[in-house]
Amino acid sequence: MAIVYFSGELELLAGADRTLSEAKTFRDIVRDLVQRFENLDENLLLDMAIAIDGEIIHTPLLEIVEAESELHFLHRIAGG
Repeated sequence: MAIVYFSGELELLAGADRTLSEAKTFRDIVRDLVQRFENLDENLLLDMAIAIDGEIIHTPLLEIVEAESELHFLHRIAGG
C-alpha cells in the first residue's frame, strides 16, 4: 500500500500525519482520502502540489502509484 503523508493544515484536518492507500492512481487516492477523512476536501487536495517518490508532479491526476510509493501533499509556493 502507498503511504500518504500529510503536513501542516492537512495533518490537522485528517487527524493524522500519514495513512495508507490501496488506490492505484493519484485521482483514486484523492477520492479514497476524501471518503475516509470527512474534513478533507477534494478541491483542497487537488490544489496542492504533490510529490510521488520524491519527484514533484505538476499534473498528477492520472499518475500511476506503485504499492510501495510515498506521496507527500505540499502547499504550492508562489513566486514573483
